[in-house]
Parts: sequence; C-alpha cells; structure tokens
Amino acid sequence: MNDIRFGIFDHIERRGDSADGLFAGRFELLREYDAAGFFCYHVAEHHATPLGMAPSPGLFLAAAAQCTRQIHLGPLVYLLPLYNPLRLASEICMLDHLSDGRLEVGVGRGVSPFELAYYGISFMDSRAIFEEALEAVVKGVRNERLSHRGPHFRFDSVPMEIRPKQRPNPPFWYGVTSQESLMLAARTGMQMVGGGPIPVLKELTAAYREELKRHKGSQEDLNPHVTAPTVGALRHIYVAEDEAEVERIARPAYRVFYDNITKLWRDFRTLPDYGFTPDLAIAKQYDVAIVGTAEDVRDQIGRFFEQSGCNYLVVAFAWGGLSQADSRRSLDRFVTKVMPQFTKS
Repeated sequence: MNDIRFGIFDHIERRGDSADGLFAGRFELLREYDAAGFFCYHVAEHHATPLGMAPSPGLFLAAAAQCTRQIHLGPLVYLLPLYNPLRLASEICMLDHLSDGRLEVGVGRGVSPFELAYYGISFMDSRAIFEEALEAVVKGVRNERLSHRGPHFRFDSVPMEIRPKQRPNPPFWYGVTSQESLMLAARTGMQMVGGGPIPVLKELTAAYREELKRHKGSQEDLNPHVTAPTVGALRHIYVAEDEAEVERIARPAYRVFYDNITKLWRDFRTLPDYGFTPDLAIAKQYDVAIVGTAEDVRDQIGRFFEQSGCNYLVVAFAWGGLSQADSRRSLDRFVTKVMPQFTKS
C-alpha cells in the first residue's frame, strides 16, 4: 500500500475553552500531524455556527504555515460565493509563498443555504456565482493580468503583481457528494474528496477516474501538472484503549458534533438531507466514522483502502465534545499503532 496517504480534516468546532486556547490547541496538534508525516491538513470554512470557529481559513492557515514544515495546508473548501475573486486570487498567491509551496486549494459553493443567506446570497444563485468566481480566480493566479467580464464579476486588466510559488497554480480540490459534483471535479481535473459508505465511494471513485480520463489535458483542466490525482474520503476517527472508552468518550462527543453540524438547520426548523446521525454506532456501521481499538481501526482502514477505490484517507481527530487530551491520545495511538502498518516503505 505504498501509494496511499493520510490527511487531516478539521472543522475547528467550538469547545469549552477560549478561542485563543482552541487555536493554541490546534497548532499543538498541527505540529504533531507535521512530524507524523500526514500529507495535508484540510480546514473547513463555516459561518454563524459553532461548527466552524475559523471562518477565515486563509488567515488560520497563514498562522499554521509558520508552525509546520512539511505538511501541506489547504481549505476544504473556500466558499467561493463569499469572496471577491481578485482578492482571493491574491491571497492564494500569498499563502502559497507563506507555506513555501505547500498550499492545496479546495473550492466549493457551500452546503448550507443559511450561511449563504446571512451574506445576502441566494442558494439558488450560488452555483452560477461559484462557477464564475472559480473561473476568475484561476485567471488571477495564472496570469500577469486579470481580465474577466461576467454577470457577477468584472475585472479590467488588473496587474497581478504576486504570483503563486506553484505553477501554473496550487492544486485544486473539490468535495464530491453527488453525480453532479463528481462530473464537475472530473471535467476540471480537480482532486476529489468524498464521503459516505464504502459502496457509494466505490461507485463515485470509479466514475470519477473514467470521466477524468476523458477530460485530462483539456482547456478546463485546473491541474495540468498533477499526473496522479488524489482520490480521497473523509472520516471521523477515534482510537481507543478499549470499547469502554469508545462508549465513555467518543460516543457522547459524536453527539456534540451532530448538534454542531445541524445547529443552523435546526434554528430554521429543518434538518440537512445529508444522512447525518447523532449515534456513533450507526455512523460506524455506515462507514462515516472509524472508531475502536487500534486493531479494530486497522481493520476498518484496511477495508476502506481495499474496497473504496480511494488512495487517500482524510481523518478528523478533533471533533465534537472531544477534549484536547482526548484528541491527543487518539492521535498518538493512531501514529504509533495504526499508521505504520499502511505507510511502511
């Protein structure tokens, strides 16, 4: 399994401590991720919700770049409808240099209509705004001048004085949740991160690779320099000493994650149609959470790589009601008892 990699995903959910304590704890974990050899740290962008306490992922990652040396860093995702493409293109170029060429750029339109609505953006318009914003951002990071005219944005030969360290641009990523999003990712050559049960992932990854072959090298290809695309999936993880620890620590912590991810929806008297569950046992049954002893976790990860078609597993160690110490213990067990089985040269 020499061609597989592990990454980190983080919502940066609100905890009981202060914001500065939360951030300090994340930087402590980041240094450990860096030393352990994880490929990339992917941070989410959310607004007006305890699910995301880093609503400016670029700002957080600029700080993260200063306390790490080798791990790649990137948003998963920048919510493009909320950005001016000229400003975001400039910030991407800056961040690529601040991280010494370690930036990985995830993009999307956002899954929450309520977060977009707080910014005055209709969810019905967000797809068109996203696609045009992405087009303008790509022009901005690739060219000496940004020229673009569309229904939402206009830029007239703006000098782009700072260019990215990675050429023609840092790799672009996309979160795949449906056939529509899969087609967009494959058509534009973006690297893919999905979710859901292994059988669903198997179908998505196979379709993605087939569609990618048809479009690789086209004018729409955003990653012409990426010869072997990364195909990954997200999982919450907790490596426990025994099953009693899963029940005592991980299970109630997962309920907190559920409350955080559904809060805005519940505020508007509805629930998201994305299959979230408050029950960790059900999440494990449907493959969206990997929990158990080190031996059990090794078995679950082995099955994931053997059956999903993915070559990248993006895990979250800090989530829901887990304390800093809980996340540290789980991470330490993963690094010492699980990871070596899959990363031996």
